[in-house]
Formats: sequence, C-alpha cells, structure tokens
Amino acid sequence: MAETQDAVDLILQDHRRMEDLFRLMRSVEADRAVALQEFADLLIAHALAEEAKVYPALKRYKDIDNEEVEHGEHEHDEGNKALLELLEVEEVGSEEWDTKLENLVEAVTHHADEEERTILNGARENVAMERREELGMAFLEERERQLKSGCGSVDNVRRIVNS
Repeated sequence: MAETQDAVDLILQDHRRMEDLFRLMRSVEADRAVALQEFADLLIAHALAEEAKVYPALKRYKDIDNEEVEHGEHEHDEGNKALLELLEVEEVGSEEWDTKLENLVEAVTHHADEEERTILNGARENVAMERREELGMAFLEERERQLKSGCGSVDNVRRIVNS
C-alpha cells in the first residue's frame, strides 16, 4: 500500500484513512460496524507505533518541541478513551452511538491537525529524509505487528485505557 517509507508521509496517510473511515461510520449506507473495527485497529496500531518508534526519536531533535510530542501522547489517551466509549455502545447507529462517534471524530481530528502542524512539520524541516525513512520502516513494522494482534478489540482498548 505505502509507496513511501517517510515516517511523516506514512502518518499522514493513516490520518487520511481515518477521515475516510469517519465518513463511512457516519453513513447510513455503509457497514458502520465494519468501518468502526477497521478504525479501532488502525487508531490503536498507529498511536502505539508512533509512541514506540517515532515520538522517542523526534524528542532528540532540538528543533522539535518535546512538549508538543508529549502533548501528542496525551491526546492519544483522549482518542483511546473516546474510541472505547464508542466500542461499548450496544447499538450501531443509535443516538448514543452518533454522539460518541462525534466525540471520537473531534478528539482524533484535533490531534491529527495539531500533530500535522507541529510535530510532523517539525520533522519534515529538521529530520533528514534518510532518518525519516528509517523511522518510517520501524513505524510500519510496529504498526503491522499491532494490527496482526487485533489491537482494536474492545478488550485490548479497555486494557490500554485503564493502564
């Protein structure tokens, strides 16, 4: 799927896929439960891979604001909580489901926007392409490992939120 190995571009691709999945989850024509499961797996795998492989490396660059990186991690927690609340709703498409979906959209969109403006722009300007590609490969590997483990299951999301 990914022609690029640049960690920045890979993260952006995931953000765009999440936006597509939000559109599906809002659509009465789509299989919203399937879209939610793909979203759950992607969000968790993406965040864990960023925190394990990309964020620690970026913190070492003096021109990338460590506080922004730590804030990004904090926002992952908020996104995970909002995801868990949606996964726990019994009836897909109910009023409660729609409300929880909008909370999730808001949390994730806010984080993605902020991350793109601060952390990712900083990485693009200050980190050599070769290093971004190394980080991208590490990110993809970890993301893949998480996806294979079914990381977006409600039990795993609950474990992450409560840890």
